[in-house]
Formats: sequence, structure tokens, C-alpha cells
Amino acid sequence: MSLPRRTFLGRVARAGGGVVLTPSVMGLMACNGRSAGEERSFESPYGPLAPSQDSPELQVPAGFRCVRLSSGGEVSTVRDGLTVPNAFDGMASFQLPNGNIRLIRNHEMVDGPDTAVPMGRPYYDAKGSGGTTSLEIIVTGDGLDLHVELVDEFVSLAGTRVNCAGGPTPWDSWLSCEEITTGVEQGFDQPHGYVFEVPSSAQGPVDPVPLKAMGRFIHEAVAVDPDTGIVYETEDAWYVPGNDAQPGAGLYRFIPDEPGVLASGGRLQIMAVTDRPGYVTARGQTPETVLPIHWIDLDDPDAAGVESDPLYLFREGLDKGAAAFARLEGAFHGDGGIYVVSTNGGDATAGQVFHYRPTSPGGGELRLVFESPSSQVLDGPDNIVVSPRGGLVMCEDSRGDQYVRGLDREGNVHDLVRAAHSPGGRQPGEFAGSCFSPEGRVLFFNVQGGREIGSTVASGTYAMWGPWEAGPI
Repeated sequence: MSLPRRTFLGRVARAGGGVVLTPSVMGLMACNGRSAGEERSFESPYGPLAPSQDSPELQVPAGFRCVRLSSGGEVSTVRDGLTVPNAFDGMASFQLPNGNIRLIRNHEMVDGPDTAVPMGRPYYDAKGSGGTTSLEIIVTGDGLDLHVELVDEFVSLAGTRVNCAGGPTPWDSWLSCEEITTGVEQGFDQPHGYVFEVPSSAQGPVDPVPLKAMGRFIHEAVAVDPDTGIVYETEDAWYVPGNDAQPGAGLYRFIPDEPGVLASGGRLQIMAVTDRPGYVTARGQTPETVLPIHWIDLDDPDAAGVESDPLYLFREGLDKGAAAFARLEGAFHGDGGIYVVSTNGGDATAGQVFHYRPTSPGGGELRLVFESPSSQVLDGPDNIVVSPRGGLVMCEDSRGDQYVRGLDREGNVHDLVRAAHSPGGRQPGEFAGSCFSPEGRVLFFNVQGGREIGSTVASGTYAMWGPWEAGPI
């Protein structure tokens, strides 16, 4: 089903940060194919990282500014009575009618039913401490002489759990995804494992409505095809060869009955490689391979069995021939299709980037466009966003130092931000929520921090700008 172009394409440039250029899939494939496991020596034109003059807990290239806008676990500096929840995660930016920028930010709070307190009212579950907050940002100035200021922040979704990532829509809303399938069996008042929608225009907590037709599983991110309104959904589940308890994760798509109105219902499907049932993408892949794809209908997206088995829906897909990935996390629309990240896929288990391009209503093509040969090059890519200059910006959820890294159209990896160790050797958590401002000058991102009420490891939302044009990100 196609949408009127004025309905979607007129606004898609604003979704997630106004990006209009996209990476070259063929360029990434060509570079990735130079050597299957070679660690390439590369010196980024942005230069080495050094402590930021504004936020010394982070390291950035020379010439870049990086300011902290909002801190978790602290009283808001711009909204009376709000203690900002911790566990900052996925995020997107939107243009407000007054010219300011709206950020909608997830909170991946993991508190149990006995300790959770909702962030606000109305709430979905009195025992859910997750949700979203919405921020209003003013950017003034020209060139590199910018002033970026937080002027408001408030709770916009409450009573959910483990809101990990999600994604922006072309109709200016944020889809917030629960990365857990607990429910009444585990002591909660409501079932969890759903997608919730938050309009960028919301001025307070929205009515929290679970979009059950989009599936109940271990959600991570979503990406919307602006031409069709189809929503692609990733699942964050581990793949361990030979372990039936960890068979991998699926890539899903939701075909809404009414594009742009997700609550109208629709059809949920899972990706499969044609003529290769149960195909595993996690190991032994080459960038030259183009995998033909079709989609399999799932019988009950909201099956009761998910509560006791988080992989219930994926196992149904596997039984029908679905493909298996290793921890699918970030997703973003670009280059005529959907980029998705496998966080610990690849022969080095350090991460893969795939691109799916639909070629017909029923299917398309899947390509491996980049695979990290070593954790020293790229380790555990998670949230992703397409940059204004045509690269990918990736937040790491790594086993060592945490980085925000850029992947350019030649397949080179650039270090953009590093989280410095505290004196005690502890880092404040993974990076998340990368998104560009609508005009492309400012990169926003989060440092996750603690994920439980009372944690002393503070989250942070940052704005970074500088001589982006010196390089390809």
C-alpha cells in the first residue's frame, strides 16, 4: 500500500533529525569486502579525542563543543517539581511549530513490581517505572558559534517498563518500545512488551495505549518506511549456536491497516530468507551476498505464551522458516530501505550492519554492508542514525570503553565521542539516543547511567556540534 507523498515525504526529513543524505550501500559493501577479517589502519580527519572543555567526562575531537543539557536523578533546572528519571536511552528530534527542537527520550528503568514508582499520571501500570520525557531545546547562533539551551522538560509517557529504543515516525511522533515481556505472572498489574506512541506535540503525559497488533516481544528499535507506512521492528535476543534457549532474534514488520494510524491495527510478519528456512545471519556472512527475502505472517502478535517465554513469537517464526539474527538493536530508514544493527553478530561477535531494501510488496533484498573485524574497530553497535553527510552514527554498548562512532561511505570507522572512566574506574553506562537536529548541525545523544530508582550513576543528555564538514560524518 502506498501513501500520498505529501502525507509522508513532506515531513520525513524532520523525523529523527532532518537527515536527507544517506550512506552508499555499495560503497560500504565494497570497502567491507576488501578483507574478511582485516583490521584496517585509519586516521579520522576529525582527529584524536580529548576531554571536552564543557563536559570533561567525555572526550571529543578538537574544535567540537559538547554540553550537558539534562541530568538524570536530579531536580530539573527548567521544570518545577520534576526530578528527572534516570536510564536515558533511545531518542529522536522533531521540529516544533515555534522553531524550537523537541527531543523525546526513553527511560529504560528496570525496577521490579515491589519498588517501581510511575514517572507521572496517567500511567499504564502502577508498577512500571519506565516511560519517556520530552525536552524543548533552543539553538541560536551561526556556524560553529552556537548556543544550545534546554528550556523545558516533562514526562510524556508513564507506567511502562524497560523502554529501550524505538524510532521516529514521518507524522512527527515517537514510538517507544518495551524490551521486556513481563506481566501479571511476574507481579505486575499489566502485561508488558509493547510499543507505545508519543506525539511530538504532547505537552504532558499521553494516554498510554499499547499497540498490541505490533507484537509483544523483546522490542528494541523501529524504523518507518515513509513511502508505505510499514514499520520495521527489531528484537534484542541473543544467538548462541546450538543453544535452544538462545536461538537468536527476528526482524519484524508491521503493515498497518491505515498507514499513519498504528492503533487501527494491522498485520505482523517476520523476515525469512527465501528457500533457506532458519537461515542464521550471525556468522559466515560476506558483503557480496544478496539474500532474497520474503515475509511470514504470525498468527497471534499478542500471544499469551510470551509472558512465560519472551521468545514465544520468534519461535513461531522459526518454526515457519524465519531468519535468525544476533541481538538486533538499532534501526533507521535510509538509502531506499532499512538499516539494522546486529550488536554482537559477525565472526568476531563485534557487530554487523545490514540493509534491507524492499523490491515488491511481498519481499526484497538483504545485504551485509559492514561487519566489524575486531572489537578495537567497532564493538557492540546499538542505536544508529543516518548523518547529514551520508554516514551512520552508532552508539556502542560495548564490553570495554564506550564510544559514539561514525561509519562513513567508504566503510571507515571514526571515533566521535568516548566516555572517560571515573577515578574509581567506573563508566556511566552505554551511549544511546543519537539523533541530529532538524537542520543537521547538532548531534544529540545520551549516556545511560543507572537503571533503577535511587541509582547514583547519573544519566546525561548532551548536545555536540563542531566542524562536521571536516569529515564525512
